[in-house]
Amino acid sequence: MDFTNPLVYGVPCFLGLIALELTYSKNSGNKDLYKWKDLLSSVSLGIGSAVVGALVKTVGMILVFSVAYDLFNPLVDGVRTNIMGYESFGYAWYIWIICMLLDDYAYYWFHRQNHMVRFLWAAHIVHHSSDNFNLGTAVRNGWFTIFYKPFFYVWIVMIGFPPEMLVVCLGIEALWQFQLHTKYIKNLGFLESFMNTHTMHQVHHSRNIEYMDKNHGGFLNIFDRIFGTWKELDDSVDIEYGVTAPPNSYNIFVILTHEYKNIWTDMKKSKNWGDKFMYAFGPPGWSHDGSTLTVKQIRKKMKEEKMAA
Repeated sequence: MDFTNPLVYGVPCFLGLIALELTYSKNSGNKDLYKWKDLLSSVSLGIGSAVVGALVKTVGMILVFSVAYDLFNPLVDGVRTNIMGYESFGYAWYIWIICMLLDDYAYYWFHRQNHMVRFLWAAHIVHHSSDNFNLGTAVRNGWFTIFYKPFFYVWIVMIGFPPEMLVVCLGIEALWQFQLHTKYIKNLGFLESFMNTHTMHQVHHSRNIEYMDKNHGGFLNIFDRIFGTWKELDDSVDIEYGVTAPPNSYNIFVILTHEYKNIWTDMKKSKNWGDKFMYAFGPPGWSHDGSTLTVKQIRKKMKEEKMAA
């Protein structure tokens, strides 16, 4: 069964909504919401991501999913049968719901590891590198996450869900993620109890220490709540958006590669191969000599200082 990726229809909507938010912000006294150079960088990165994504997803993601599906769900007497012995899943409505839930679970861990493993963070930091939070930032996507993202999701097709179903679910997830990047939608009431909402995503994009590495969910927040990474927006906190080590440039190639350069610089600080490994694959902020700290280390230090005061 063939399906069209929802993003095919989403892209024109993205551009239209960005234009609408931009126009509204400039005419409602919030003229600093968008900065022209920053927006140009974000849109350029988004276009590049779409081009790279179109090539890589065709050759990579769909190939990875299809090969994994065929390998783990061979045809037995004309019926797709999982190697565990049960019939592979079809297209019933409840199967779609289950696939969306599994997609959201995979997204949570994919997104969380992008913040926990520095080499992955080097690709993902592109999305967080703007100090603005708007719909333009939503399309500010790195080009390199596409190369490893399929491997966080491939287990879903391995257990019997059709590849095209997963691709549609990925598209729906991306549509929800896009519209989260606006400050104009406030508290959503009872939906806040289980959905990943706009206020929660503001927390996620904040570089305030109490907010960093929180709210990694896709369209649900239940996995953040279960695994201890959920944080509610506090209206008394003055949010600062962006990252602690920004690229300080509007050049898209600097934005795409600056953290890889930082990793290389840090790896040369120690001759110990274990330290070099940690600089590349440990959490962002890790250092062999304590000259820089991870988010957990900073929070621990702040807590100790507060108790000692």
